[in-house]
Amino acid sequence: MLLPHAKEREYRFKLALRMGLPIFALIIAFVSDTLINSYETLQPTFYFESILLLAFSIYFIFYLIYNGFDVKITDEVSKTFTREYLYNYLENELKNNKDYSLILIEIDNLNDINITYGIKNGDKVLRKVASWIGKYLEEKDIKNFPMGHIKGGDFILGLKGDKNRYKTTLELMSLKAEDFKVDDIEVQISFSITDTNFSKDLDYMIEHLFELQENITLNTKDELLDPTELDLSVIDAIKNRNFIINTQNIFENDKSVMVECFIRLKSSDGKILFPKSYMKVINRLGLMMEFDLMIIEKSIKTFKDRSEVFAISISPTSLRNPHFFLKLKELLLNNTSIKNRMIFILSETEYYSQINRYNDTLKSLRDMGVLIAIDRVGGIHTSFLYLRDLDVDVVRFDSYYAKNIKNKEIVDGFNFMAHKKGVKTWLKNIEDEDLKNFAQEIGIDYLQGKYFAPLKTDLKEKI
Repeated sequence: MLLPHAKEREYRFKLALRMGLPIFALIIAFVSDTLINSYETLQPTFYFESILLLAFSIYFIFYLIYNGFDVKITDEVSKTFTREYLYNYLENELKNNKDYSLILIEIDNLNDINITYGIKNGDKVLRKVASWIGKYLEEKDIKNFPMGHIKGGDFILGLKGDKNRYKTTLELMSLKAEDFKVDDIEVQISFSITDTNFSKDLDYMIEHLFELQENITLNTKDELLDPTELDLSVIDAIKNRNFIINTQNIFENDKSVMVECFIRLKSSDGKILFPKSYMKVINRLGLMMEFDLMIIEKSIKTFKDRSEVFAISISPTSLRNPHFFLKLKELLLNNTSIKNRMIFILSETEYYSQINRYNDTLKSLRDMGVLIAIDRVGGIHTSFLYLRDLDVDVVRFDSYYAKNIKNKEIVDGFNFMAHKKGVKTWLKNIEDEDLKNFAQEIGIDYLQGKYFAPLKTDLKEKI
């Protein structure tokens, strides 16, 4: 039996006692008082009625608990802890255990299962996966561990001890899960683990699990930062508008035609923060619009008296925000010298359904002289949809295709599609002559990489 099942029974039993004991006490008090004061005059029916009253009271109480009481500590579908109860349970575990590990187990294709096989089969997969996890770990003599369903196909497990104690078990579990099926439904399961050496804060630990699941490799310097310290460093850097802009030249026909800007935040104590660590924090704290506006202001100030075209990555959600757009419009109208020299690089994993409104926003920007580039074409599905539906100036292919030269035909196809739509193309991470020659041969417009120019750090001052 899983710990959630045992805890649910314990919870319901305690609830029954809390609800039932006062009623039982009143009934017993009533019967006792009647027997003591009126024993000689009592009719036989009194005893029968007392027994019926007691029986119906018991039945009524348990009926309320098991059929009408909505607050439960286990999830209806997966039969594991609810998220709220799991978080409370794990908070206590972290307080009482110096070394503690959390494991994220994710059903990667649950959405596809729900669409293809129906929601009922999706629910069945959740229950079967939870049951399989419990049985597998019990076979490894790991018992009485909390497990909860926190969202979608995601389960969190808590285990006493540091993660090194469970790494081998998790690796074996991952191998066994490769062939996992539920009634011929293929189930794709992935795992990640962290422990209190990373943080003692439950929220930070769970967020870190999802970062690991997404294969985010943090910069070594940032890995040494406590998550709380990282949050404070990001807030400090944005508050003081303190960051470094690295640039790299981009070439067309062997001539440098523009530069891309890369942002590194810098905290007051000198720590340099890289995008793979600070972007998650900025999104979580709701600072994305403030961050984007800060970068645009600095870039305009830096490049308005120079001749280069410069490209910066901007969040599409910021651009679609009316308040942000008004401030951006004011900046552009007050700095006409950068007209047709600033490129916004856009990328997002989810398709924005109000595409006409999005197109209107981009058209307004283009009318004011901002060029629009869609990033990661071929890497995320939205890039193809945006190439189809949005009016843009440039598309940049996903860096995967530069690293895997065997995909030349695919890159050639992407390049052909973009050019047919009148959009220029861009390939980065070119590091050798063979890839450079291939890119030029198929007519990619903009080329970028260490083969042409190194990354330069030339803008360090605050605004």
